Amino acid sequence: MQGRTIEQDIEAVGQIPVINSLLEVICRTTGMGFAAIARVTDTRWVVCSVKDDINFGLKPGGELVLETTICHEIRQNGGAVVIDHVDLDPHFARHHTPLQYGFQSYISMPIVLKDGSFFGTLCAIDPKPNKLNTAQTIGLFTLFADLISYHLNTIDQLAQTEAKLLEERQTAELREQFIAILGHDLRNPISAVSNVAQLLLRMPLDQRTTRLANILKDASFRMKGLIDNVMDFASGRMGGGISLNLADKHIETTIKQVITQISIIWPQSPIETTLAITQPVTHDARRIAQLLANLLTNAITHGQKNAPVKISAISQNGQLALSVSNSGAPISSEVIQGLFQPFSRGAVRQGQQGLGLGLYIAWQIATAHGGVLTVASGVEQTTFTFTMPVQ
Repeated sequence: MQGRTIEQDIEAVGQIPVINSLLEVICRTTGMGFAAIARVTDTRWVVCSVKDDINFGLKPGGELVLETTICHEIRQNGGAVVIDHVDLDPHFARHHTPLQYGFQSYISMPIVLKDGSFFGTLCAIDPKPNKLNTAQTIGLFTLFADLISYHLNTIDQLAQTEAKLLEERQTAELREQFIAILGHDLRNPISAVSNVAQLLLRMPLDQRTTRLANILKDASFRMKGLIDNVMDFASGRMGGGISLNLADKHIETTIKQVITQISIIWPQSPIETTLAITQPVTHDARRIAQLLANLLTNAITHGQKNAPVKISAISQNGQLALSVSNSGAPISSEVIQGLFQPFSRGAVRQGQQGLGLGLYIAWQIATAHGGVLTVASGVEQTTFTFTMPVQ
């Protein structure tokens, strides 16, 4: 309970669900008329919880002068005090505390927290003598003092955990908001770079300048994809999820536009297409384009150089199946298990660096459309398949 105020300690004791029943059991078992849990520091004695059947007059938050209590001595020496009959006790017969408060029987057990610090006492008093110095009564008070200590430690740990979780949540929200804002602010310069590259490629250029313009165009496309993925990831983590603007459209148009764009970026990578779509598909064209672009980019980047990437889109029995296949080294089962998790990547060769968000965002888009995204990888080829209902 280090760092807590007395008021917080009183509140913590009040949160213990069995505290009233515990004091009730003490009074019934021992015959004592007053039982209390006291917070005892080096300067204060304060009641945290009390059962008072003798009108002693203390309520939670009430205080006694520390030096007038036996609990002050218990705090100093750490041992319990048990008195059956004050007048017959050689040590306490003339002690100032029973003389001042008028009790004849008394028991007080120290409450020690898990870290070894002294919290206070579990005590009981009564104006008449009672048989308290028995193994049963002392065992009962020891058990209850340990139970109170356990609950206080649990409450303290829970408070620390909640504070830590709140701090981590605030840090995560700030980080993700920063990512989203940064991604948004990067769109304009990336668009400018892409536009400049396209304008250059429309001009009569020498071979070296043409190659540089293509590198610029390729880099701007990759950066735009990274920014889109990062912003979608940040939006999802902040509760926004993948937003859709659904419409009944012929999905072939969306697919062909993506293939045309990718072919311009990677003209050296042949793409073979099979389309057999017989009905309109309810979809978000921009999101499906993003999903296919992520799958195509992944296939070209990780596939065998100059080997064709195959795209198949077929609708039948009310389902659309869109698949992207490439040749290359098979993906291990261990990698496949986490392939659709954020920041997950397989073996990375030089020039393949990325954030590992593309497949995760594709999976999120597939899920948002009520579909699934799966992968099958063998010696001959690796295939990612997106399946969704057409309506």
